[in-house]
Amino acid sequence: MDILSVVKLMRPHQYIKNLFIFLPLFFAMKITDITLLSNAFFAFIAFSFTASAVYTLNDYHDIQEDKQHPKKKNRPLASGAITKPQAIAIMGILSTLGFLLMTALSWEAAGILLAYVVMNIAYSFYFKHIAILDVTIIAIGFVLRLFIGSAVTDVPLSMWIVVMTFLLALFMALAKRRDDVLIYLDTGKKMRRVIDGYNLQFLDTAMAIMASVVIVAYTIYTTSPEVVYRTQSSYLYITALFVILGVMRYLQIAFIHKNSGSPTKIMLKDHFMQLVLFGWIITFAWILY
Repeated sequence: MDILSVVKLMRPHQYIKNLFIFLPLFFAMKITDITLLSNAFFAFIAFSFTASAVYTLNDYHDIQEDKQHPKKKNRPLASGAITKPQAIAIMGILSTLGFLLMTALSWEAAGILLAYVVMNIAYSFYFKHIAILDVTIIAIGFVLRLFIGSAVTDVPLSMWIVVMTFLLALFMALAKRRDDVLIYLDTGKKMRRVIDGYNLQFLDTAMAIMASVVIVAYTIYTTSPEVVYRTQSSYLYITALFVILGVMRYLQIAFIHKNSGSPTKIMLKDHFMQLVLFGWIITFAWILY
């Protein structure tokens, strides 16, 4: 076992998803509060350790399926770079570190983290094989990140942020399943048993619906009297442009480039998406701050 294999097993590129922990601070216009920001940062670290333990558990459980996958066969457990006993030890260390750090920050946040772990254990062993429920659980995982960010900073969550996060995460999860269906159609191999509950027509329709709902929900959020009053700005609707561009680009990646299997890798490698995200952050921050 080498360090590179351990790092690969932890999937640090997936930590980009944990940035949702910072969103309550950002939308509450308190991102410049150093104390609250440090709490969110340490919660990010704690959640990342725990998430890595969950990823390891998932890889442990899916070794045989991953060996058949054209990309996942190179994962440390599937390739044999890390043994099962070593994976168990790594899981124990990461989960212990994550829970100790989160408990030091907030017992409430630690409880939410426990709920996240329990949900993902159930997902790994059972729910991932049930169509629609599998992508719903993935989306709920993003929402739980928001609640952890809220708990460690004592910043209340807006219902709009919760709803939009759930819808956006569901949209990306459907795109991920679409990639699994394409692999099955190209190779004849089912990467997941849940593929029996999906086909391209259903996923394309579901993605189109979610894309539309995300855009409408965001537009309503930016123009709602409550948000306009709280932010003291009637110009937030301008940021909807970046949301529309981002959703359209993601649909392009899924439908034309047929490469929507990893949302995190899309964000890390696609320059168009990076520019859209950067533009949204800068514009939103300029209006709010």
